[in-house]
Amino acid sequence: MHTRRRHDARGRGLRGPLLPPETPRWRSRAEAFDQAVLDAYAPIEERWRANLTHLDIAVDTVPRMHLDPAALLPEEIASDGPVPLGRLIPAGVDERGRPTRPRIVIFRRPVELRALGPAETEDLLARILVQLVAVHLNMPPEEIDPRWERWAD
Repeated sequence: MHTRRRHDARGRGLRGPLLPPETPRWRSRAEAFDQAVLDAYAPIEERWRANLTHLDIAVDTVPRMHLDPAALLPEEIASDGPVPLGRLIPAGVDERGRPTRPRIVIFRRPVELRALGPAETEDLLARILVQLVAVHLNMPPEEIDPRWERWAD
């Protein structure tokens, strides 16, 4: 009697992850971007913790707002020309009448399309976050992060 060894239902061998979960490549691009946003926000949050305890940070894939391309964008929107890269949404009231916290939303795809690599992504995220935190705190961006003067050039 001949017994056939099978690894799985289709006989293709063992299936499963090739990399352990601890490795950076385990994360999806979206998860890696989310982590990059948190990493860029960490020094700002550490320095201004007392003023930012009520501020939320979020990531959205693309901007979901209608903008007039000819209009000047408000300071609550960080942009590259007419393309929004991030937005500060002030505290308010939702559709059910519940209060909402202020939130900074970073738009993943426009940022990814403008950065050529991880270092540029980190730099761009830091600039966006500094600009929007400065608007939120009603302070000049160079007070939030002294690198602002270098970025503004």
